[in-house]
Amino acid sequence: MSKKYKRSEELLEKALELIPLGTQTFSKSKTQYPFGVSPYFIKKGKGSHVWDADGNEYIDFVNALAAITLGYNDPDVTNAVKAQLEEGTIFSLPHELEITVAEKIVEMVPCAEMVRFGKNGSDVTAGAIRLARAYAKRDHVAVCGYHGWQDWYIGSTSRNRGVPKLTQDLTHTFNYNNIDSLQMIFQQWPDQVAAVIMEAMNVREPEDNFLAKCKDLAHKNGALFILDEIITGFRYANGGAQEYFDVIPDLATFGKGLANGYPVSAIAGKAEIMRMMEEVFFSFTFGGETLSLAAALATMAKLQREPVIQTIWTQGQKIVDGTKALIEKHVLGDVLSVGGKACWSFLVFKDTDIYSQWELKTLFLQEVFVRGILTIGSHNMTYAHSDSDILKLLEAYDEVFAMIKEVLIKRNLDELLQTEPLVPLFKIR
Repeated sequence: MSKKYKRSEELLEKALELIPLGTQTFSKSKTQYPFGVSPYFIKKGKGSHVWDADGNEYIDFVNALAAITLGYNDPDVTNAVKAQLEEGTIFSLPHELEITVAEKIVEMVPCAEMVRFGKNGSDVTAGAIRLARAYAKRDHVAVCGYHGWQDWYIGSTSRNRGVPKLTQDLTHTFNYNNIDSLQMIFQQWPDQVAAVIMEAMNVREPEDNFLAKCKDLAHKNGALFILDEIITGFRYANGGAQEYFDVIPDLATFGKGLANGYPVSAIAGKAEIMRMMEEVFFSFTFGGETLSLAAALATMAKLQREPVIQTIWTQGQKIVDGTKALIEKHVLGDVLSVGGKACWSFLVFKDTDIYSQWELKTLFLQEVFVRGILTIGSHNMTYAHSDSDILKLLEAYDEVFAMIKEVLIKRNLDELLQTEPLVPLFKIR
């Protein structure tokens, strides 16, 4: 048992007896964090920092899988939630906050004319697909990106156990920046595709007006165009990636940073389509839970009032530029690269003739954790990340990149790695 992560590992052992994978979220599980060199449980967070169950402090660049945009325990959000807590969390009738938050989303998001709330991203992507199928009177769906755990989507991935084959057969994957792959779906299933749903961007930039071409092709074939903005919403711009790229969808889904980590999500879109939700069943006991709605209102108000998005981009660009410079310094361009946008960037590992990307990433994680950096290879920026945080990240990268270079020259990974390498279990994007 690791001395540094003793309490984390004790908790993990206990959790695995009670909870499959030991946690509620795949990306927080032992499949993503190498055993013996990783923390597994966080006790608290403040700003850009978190403290694990053993009291170790980290600068967090995971930020609850990009759900935190302002920083942990942001005072404006916390105070709004405390005030609402005194009045209650859920009632026998709707609360006025449902209207107020919907108005704010309509005000900020270009495609939004009407809004419905869920609790997780998977709720609203599934709801958007059900709505699109009802509206278009078709069953098939074209997907590009990751869209949650529900049957309609996850059946198209390697994690499809338990999903009926008939459901799997209705979802078809196309490739990002390859419009021909989407065209092929429409050719194979003419007049049967209800919707094209896609992430606007993750690692790769859209090329040659790809998003606009997807929208045009969807409409040409009688399908709705849906942007999954669970991550890009309230991160790329106040109005999301649709505002940033100026491609306005029929429907869009939001979650993550909508409430700075509180559980609420939303479907927004054209009123003509959204009104069909009076017939399409999409209903939650906790859909109007007021603490999360109060957090959402406070978060969006802060986005409008302060330079949150601008700061996230500015600070993120420092990381992108600094990381690229370190890759060049250590002559690791054949092994490492930087993808994504400054507000949500990725350190991308590549296979070599000696070691796989997973072996190298395991060494990377082992070494950045011990240096007080919490990341799984992405930089999910928040308003709270300071210049000091960025300097410490780049200092850690400088040291770890030097180790990776040494490993590639000396071929001594086995001497440095203190754990079994991660294995690719689920490629979601």
